Amino acid sequence: MDEKKTALFGEDIKTLPLKDLLKRIGPGLIATGIVIGPGAVTTAAMLGANYGYALIWLIFPIIFMGITFVMTTNWLAITTGMPTIHAIRKYYGKGGAVTVGVALFLACLFFTMGNISGSGAGMNLIFGINWKIGSLILIAVVVYTYFAKNVYSKVEKLITACIIIMIAAFYITLFGVGGPDGKEFAGGLFGFKIPEGSLGTALAFISTNAAITTGIYNTYLGKEKKWKKEDLFNGVMLTDSLVHILSVVLISGAIILVGAIVLHPQGASIKAPAQLAQMLEPIMGPVAKYIMGFALVGAGFSSLLANTQRGMVLLGAGIEKEFGLESKFIRYGCLACLAFAMAICYSFNGSPTQLILIANIATSIATPVGGLFVLLLIWRKDVNEGYKAPTALRICMTISYIFVLIMTVSAFQKTIIPGILKLFA
Repeated sequence: MDEKKTALFGEDIKTLPLKDLLKRIGPGLIATGIVIGPGAVTTAAMLGANYGYALIWLIFPIIFMGITFVMTTNWLAITTGMPTIHAIRKYYGKGGAVTVGVALFLACLFFTMGNISGSGAGMNLIFGINWKIGSLILIAVVVYTYFAKNVYSKVEKLITACIIIMIAAFYITLFGVGGPDGKEFAGGLFGFKIPEGSLGTALAFISTNAAITTGIYNTYLGKEKKWKKEDLFNGVMLTDSLVHILSVVLISGAIILVGAIVLHPQGASIKAPAQLAQMLEPIMGPVAKYIMGFALVGAGFSSLLANTQRGMVLLGAGIEKEFGLESKFIRYGCLACLAFAMAICYSFNGSPTQLILIANIATSIATPVGGLFVLLLIWRKDVNEGYKAPTALRICMTISYIFVLIMTVSAFQKTIIPGILKLFA
């Protein structure tokens, strides 16, 4: 007599209607707000300024890797019943969890410094006030949000507003400079070339826009959003990851194109995002500084708001502390991080270049380490017991991890180590 086939969880769950899917998303939007900070704006503009349209094709690996990282970590959060770093501790011990949590925290901490200077620069462009005063005003709003009730809901709404502002500002800028050349755009999009000397900047761009950190943190935001097992199969998590990566690509792609159109023909380069406003004024007039000011405030504030929380949540998870957004450890830890970041940032006089380098170093270490544990977890049979084997995710995660590993090793040899030597010379 034949035995009945054991039903696997998720096989009979139907996709929700679009309006219901849109109500259930949110963590991906917060992730976009974190990703598109002043460092991401600077890196994207540098790509366009230095290499024209040649590296616009990087949006393809960013889409592939971004969706892979988020969906893989979401899958593991459902099948293990816990967020990523907690799952790492359960299956691979305390040492792995602490290493991943601390490394990711350090990366977030240094990015916070760049966010402070970037948001202050935006306030300077809009209101003409000292960038330090401008950043203090925005930091006060951030602190208020941290200690308000329903923190997650407020963060989600504020960042959604910032994303809308950024998309509007950068596409108004793109329209104002005449839009891309169709032939050159198509050549860059499908040329798949890596110009000489571009590897380090390309890694910074990819690691910022499609980092495993985003996927790991998303599993903690999913708990705040109260996602359930069904949301992995009814389209909620997939829709959320698509909204995240498409909004990232829309914004970053527009910035690269502005750099390619305006800066590349002049042979100009930038070291801080506020310089974009000065270089756009001959084309767009005085309005350029206000448009770029709002773009930078949106980028800096949204990333400052959520990135500091992200660092503390991942640290708390790594060292077995509270990680809820309304817990004392997260709230007062965020205050300490902001105070430390302000002291360092102001002593650097607002120049984020060296801070971004240090943050990229920490990210370059944390991504391969965190990614390795995620890769090991997705291939474990016991983790996926009771669910259909995630063959597609396993293959995509393996390809993404190998790509990250190759890029990281190459960048360390050609860019990061020389940068460290120059920094301390």
